[in-house]
Amino acid sequence: YRSAPLEKLKMVHKFHFSSSVENLTGGQSGAIIGTDIDFTLRYFPNHIRALNSMVKLAQREKTDQPKGSRYPLDCWFDRAARFKPDDMQVAILYGFWLLKKGEKTLAMEQFDKVNSSDTRTVNIVYNLGLGYFEAKEYDKALAAAHEAYAAGYSFPGLRNKLQKAGKWVERATPAPAAEAPQ
Repeated sequence: YRSAPLEKLKMVHKFHFSSSVENLTGGQSGAIIGTDIDFTLRYFPNHIRALNSMVKLAQREKTDQPKGSRYPLDCWFDRAARFKPDDMQVAILYGFWLLKKGEKTLAMEQFDKVNSSDTRTVNIVYNLGLGYFEAKEYDKALAAAHEAYAAGYSFPGLRNKLQKAGKWVERATPAPAAEAPQ
C-alpha cells in the first residue's frame, strides 16, 4: 500500500475508499460500506486506514465480520501481516483490536512483536506506548513514552494518560561521567 503506484491508489480511493466510506457514512460503489472496504483490503491488504475503518465498522455492527466483508477481521489482519510482515502499523492496530475483543495475551504478542522490531518509527513507538497503556502494562507504556518523547514526539496524550493513572515518572538523566584522576 505504501509503495503502490499512485495511479492505482487514486483509482481505488476514487471508486471504493472515499472519505464517506472511510468515515462510515455511505458506500461508494453501492449501499453497503463493508463491500467497498473489502475491495480496498483485497487490493491493498495492509491499507491501514481501510483496516481501521473495517475495525470501526465491526465495532458499530457488533460483529467480527461486518456486512459486505468476505472475511472476519482476524483474517484481514492475517492477510495484511502476511502481505507485509514488517508493517508495524498493522501489528499495532491488530493489537488494539485484540484488546477490544478481550484477548490481552494475543494483543501483547502483537505489541511485543512491534517492540522488538527494528523497523519502528517514532510514531509507531508512541502508538505502541498507547497500546501498552490500554493493556495496563504501565512499565512498558512508560518506556515507550520515554523513547518517543526523547526522539522528539510532541503529542502529550500518552504522558497525560500515564500521569492521570499515577504511572508517569520523569526519565532519569545519566549522571555526568566522573573525571579521571590526573
